[in-house]
Parts: sequence; C-alpha cells; structure tokens
Amino acid sequence: MKADLHTHSTVSDGSEGISYIVQAAKQKGLDAVAITEHDTLSHLDRISYDPDIHIIGGIEISAAHRETGTRAHVLGYRICKPDIVTRLTQPLLEARSRNSEKQAGILRQLGFRIDVGRLARADGKYLYKQHIMDWLVTTGQALDMFGDFYQRMFKHGGICDFDINYVDVFDAVRAIKMAGGLAVLAHPGQQQNLWLVPELVRNGLDGLELNHYANSDKDKDAIRTCASHYGLFLTGGSDFHGRYEQQPITVGSGLSEDCGVKAILHTKPVKASAMTA
Repeated sequence: MKADLHTHSTVSDGSEGISYIVQAAKQKGLDAVAITEHDTLSHLDRISYDPDIHIIGGIEISAAHRETGTRAHVLGYRICKPDIVTRLTQPLLEARSRNSEKQAGILRQLGFRIDVGRLARADGKYLYKQHIMDWLVTTGQALDMFGDFYQRMFKHGGICDFDINYVDVFDAVRAIKMAGGLAVLAHPGQQQNLWLVPELVRNGLDGLELNHYANSDKDKDAIRTCASHYGLFLTGGSDFHGRYEQQPITVGSGLSEDCGVKAILHTKPVKASAMTA
C-alpha cells in the first residue's frame, strides 16, 4: 500500500486544509494518508470516512531530551484516549502562541506593519512564526518565507530568535502509549537522535521514520540497523506543510515502508492503559 504517514494542515503549522491534503493524496493514487498535527489532536473529529482512501488522525509531539537539549519529535498514531496526550501537549500550543505573539510585537516595534488580529492561526487560535512570515510576504514586507529576512530575524541570534521549552521526549512516548497509541520517532536524521532509541524503546517506542527528506542515505542505513536490532517498524512521509516549509514538498513525495503501513492500519488499537499521564 502507498501511504504518506506524515502531513500537517492548517490545524497546526501547515498552509493547506485537511481536505486539500486528502484530495492531493487521492490524486497521487495513495491508499492512505495521515494528518499528524503538531501538538494537537483537535482534528480527530474532523476526519470523515472516505471510501477511496484511509485517512488517519495522528500527532507529532515537539519534544526534547532534558539532559542534553537534543530535539526529538514523536509521531503518535491510533490514539484511543486523546485526553491523555492533550494534557501533555496543550501547554505547548499555548506557550508557542505566546512566543509568536512576542515576536510579532517586537517586529511591530521595529516598524513592520502587522495586524495581529488578521494573522492566520493554527486551528484558528494559535500563532506560529510561519503565520507572521506569511503576512510579511503577502504584504510585501519580506521577499520570501525563509530567505534572508527570516534568517536574520528568527535565526542565528536574531532579535526574534527565542523558543519555548519542549516536553520531555520520554514523557511524549509514554503519553502516546498510555493513550493506547503507537509511538514513532520522527526524522531521526534531521535531529541526529538515534542514540536515544534504547531508552525510548524501554518507554514503549514502536517505530522509526525512515523515509523523510531530511534523512540522508547514511542516516537511513543507521535507522534500518537500529529498527532491526530493537524490533521496530519503519514508516515514512512527506512532512508536508505547504508553503510553510523551506523544502518544495508535495503530499505523497515521501512514503512509508510497508511494515509501518501494516502496523498502523491493520493492527487493532492497543488497549489504553488505566494509568494517567
């Protein structure tokens, strides 16, 4: 089966709606597509049955290793009890939005024309820096989303280069498992965090994302070896964000390994733990 198991819509930091992603997936001839929003599961009740394609609701939790600060994103699928995960991720949504509001305020003080009330927002509520940049590009105050302006202001010690504290990566995996879901380490090559896998497995990790544009051939070899050693399944996806992404990525440009599709589509959901997050 052909499946893109990693996409983002306007519910988080994507520029296109869920219906766009589904239609694009169908046009590509995919059998399945997963909507894996950053730090929210609010889209689960908006995903409807489609006879032509499996539509999977999921999440990508923004996490980090506490001791080293190493970033680690964790994908969650087949979650039975969303509230368990939401208790962990809701503070992230609110902190990120406050952070972006602060960035917008700094830019306004510098003279940039930003109508905060008219900015696009994730799920209609939460502000991301991508929404700020989109406004600046649309109003002609910046040339492009991720060019020189973005690099000067939001990166490399720029005036808006500050971030939030992410959740503990082990807490992220445990929350997904307690909610009855399957936990997958996203794009390990991008964040060079495969060394976390032994401890992640002890906390319930189920899979690794192999096919992702940020994973080099060397990364993929290491991911395959790691997955084989720990008995993990392999997934993949485009990590589609529309125009809110530096790479020219389309839905279906990255596909999952068959073992990952089978694990996520054909395995009955694990019974959610009676434990609380």
